[in-house]
Amino acid sequence: MNSPFSDRRILLVEDEIFVVWLLEDMLADLGCAVVGPASSVNQALAMIDAEAIDAAVLDVNLNGQMSYPIADALAARGVPFVFSTGYDKDTLLDRYRTFPVLQKPIQRSELSDTLAKLLMPREPIVVSAIATTAEMLP
Repeated sequence: MNSPFSDRRILLVEDEIFVVWLLEDMLADLGCAVVGPASSVNQALAMIDAEAIDAAVLDVNLNGQMSYPIADALAARGVPFVFSTGYDKDTLLDRYRTFPVLQKPIQRSELSDTLAKLLMPREPIVVSAIATTAEMLP
């Protein structure tokens, strides 16, 4: 399968088995390689240390434990992620509200669109600075 997500390694952090199965199927259909799933903060943190990860889907509430330490670890490594939740986005702590959120039940098209945005190649700052400087020259 030739997909923009082919072989992209997506960490799946989710504690509800039926949601895991659904997301695994969706991610596989998109061509992604699923890392995990992890159903706890400790499991996810161990996977982050042990695996190459391109992006992650994080359930906000893992059996009563919030996934914020996982978000922090991913952000520190520059790995993009999206929260998934059945709750309103306003229930997230303030500093996490700027990150993307998928509302459960998650639709395949929403997952695909969100992953596309997360995995979009970013132009390096150095290249941008050089191009801007070059434009200013006579």
